[in-house]
Amino acid sequence: MATSIEQSVKKGWISGLGSNGRRMARIVCAAVVAIFFSTWTADARAEAAGAKMPSDSASLRESARTVFDALPAEAVNPANPSSPAKIELGRILYYDPRFSKNQEISCNTCHLLDRFGVDGLPTSKGHRDERGKRNAPSVYNAALHIAQFWDGRAADVEAQAKGPVLNPIEMAMPSEAAVLGVIRSIPGYAPLFAAAFPQESEPLTYDNMAKAIGAFERKLMTPGPFDAFLRGDDAALSAAQRAGLEQFMSSGCIICHQGPAVGGAMYQKLGLIKPYPTDDPGREAVTGNAADRQVFKVPSLRNVAHTGPYFHDGSIAQLDDAIRIMGEHQLGVALSAAQIASIRTFLEALTGRVDETFVARPALPPSGPTTPRPDPS
Repeated sequence: MATSIEQSVKKGWISGLGSNGRRMARIVCAAVVAIFFSTWTADARAEAAGAKMPSDSASLRESARTVFDALPAEAVNPANPSSPAKIELGRILYYDPRFSKNQEISCNTCHLLDRFGVDGLPTSKGHRDERGKRNAPSVYNAALHIAQFWDGRAADVEAQAKGPVLNPIEMAMPSEAAVLGVIRSIPGYAPLFAAAFPQESEPLTYDNMAKAIGAFERKLMTPGPFDAFLRGDDAALSAAQRAGLEQFMSSGCIICHQGPAVGGAMYQKLGLIKPYPTDDPGREAVTGNAADRQVFKVPSLRNVAHTGPYFHDGSIAQLDDAIRIMGEHQLGVALSAAQIASIRTFLEALTGRVDETFVARPALPPSGPTTPRPDPS
């Protein structure tokens, strides 16, 4: 019966969609079928006086592959081809605090690479300890997302890298020219930019600064047990983690959380089924469309066991609470304590490996005689 449901839905509307639409349609179909099976299995167990059906890893993996993908080695951007020299420049720039007004904030201040790409705070401290209104999401695997920032106002990691530097409550630099003035005053940067952009007559530009940081971030992938399972290793996930994956899928979480990043591929209204209390307008502030009020980019769940606090405002401290609230407000489901624990067990399998050599703190090129001094004003 479930097969006929899936085939009927596919015949009715998947065939007429583009590639992105077809992928989303397959995800919705998978969610419908998973929920159907979950309900049927519960009834069957009741009729069979509690008889337990064993999990089939191969079937579970086949179902999961219709929704998820293993992480790639790099999130490739044809408009910004990577090279070892460009990636190394990006790594140095990522750690350099001299591109902030008081020379105390770098990319790594809010997105710590030794803490799964977050700072663990509800909202991050910026210039003069000012705070924004949104939580700093992890930089790991972020280059796979549909867009950057919670409201999607930057198209990619290259565009995102330009924003915080000039934001008055983040790094607070007054202008692109001021940033370039700092970079040019540091003698060691000129040869690094020349090596990273060898075809350009003027390689040291603000755009190229962002491209180098973007090239570095596009390699920040964290493969883990879930990826090994998707690639065919039955032993990569424990029985409890496989049960959690089944629970995650059958509960409907996959309608929003899918793809290689297990999220980040779409926008969704926070409070889709039950209104969620927040004053944040979400994408409405970007698009001007009232329909985008309280719509945010769906966050990735990669490394989620280590990237709290949660939600756009960092208001939820515990992962179990985040799961419960999402069930209630996004799915209209009151998840039981056992279901929440099972889903959390699966989410813990999304913790990946950080390449400590790749993200190691580099030696920064020394300041020059004309390098500006910190400005705390």
